[in-house]
Amino acid sequence: MHIRAGGIDEDKYSRLKLFEWYDVERVKRQKVMVVGAGALGNEVCKNLVLSGYRRLTIVDMDRIVKSNLNRCVFFSDEDAERQRYKAEVIAEKIKEMEKEVEVEYYTKRIEEFPEDFIRKHDLVMGCVDNVAARLHINASCYALRIPYIDGATHGQVGKVQVVMPPETSCLECGMNATHAKIMQKRFSCTGKDIHYFEPKIAADINTTSIIAAIQVQEALKITHERDNYIRNVFYFDGSRNFFSTLDLPINPRCPNHASL
Repeated sequence: MHIRAGGIDEDKYSRLKLFEWYDVERVKRQKVMVVGAGALGNEVCKNLVLSGYRRLTIVDMDRIVKSNLNRCVFFSDEDAERQRYKAEVIAEKIKEMEKEVEVEYYTKRIEEFPEDFIRKHDLVMGCVDNVAARLHINASCYALRIPYIDGATHGQVGKVQVVMPPETSCLECGMNATHAKIMQKRFSCTGKDIHYFEPKIAADINTTSIIAAIQVQEALKITHERDNYIRNVFYFDGSRNFFSTLDLPINPRCPNHASL
């Protein structure tokens, strides 16, 4: 077979295709929903598009403010001045990155959508900042048997949990009394629609980037039906230079598992 020198560099996915399992057409067919368009959502959307995903839905109710700009690759000073919607701007910018992307965006809470909305997707990425939204997505995905990859950060600490119904535990399996007390709190980095005051915490793009990268790495594994995805919780602590996978067994009293 004749290969022209430098020909491999003309294929944008050439390095990904060096993984024998990577199937770009399979990736392009997947419809992925990203819930949350803040710092984590920016990084997740960027990585999804660069990994070959072409059918995206973005959901976020918040608008951009200046404090978002040092952690959000797609947002600009002008976006903050105009207080544009986060989901709208990401949708616009990823179309500039890749013209083939089919992207829909919605500027409302995930809880406001009809029951069949999540069903239209093959995979859901959680990039939200409040417990109530997480549990709503988790319960919906578990009931519909749709894989859900949840990411979260708190300062230099972050976690990723892969929920593969009915094989793995889910977010609610690990909920405790403290989570129940804060479930209805709305944590917003923009200040819009805050119902509860919570002091701001330190945040940096490095922790966000690590957690988002793990989320999309797991998405690729699931898309290709590989069995080496995270079955428990990936935990990262940048302040202690530590990461680990923590066991989270199925809780038989969890309402999402009661019928299993």
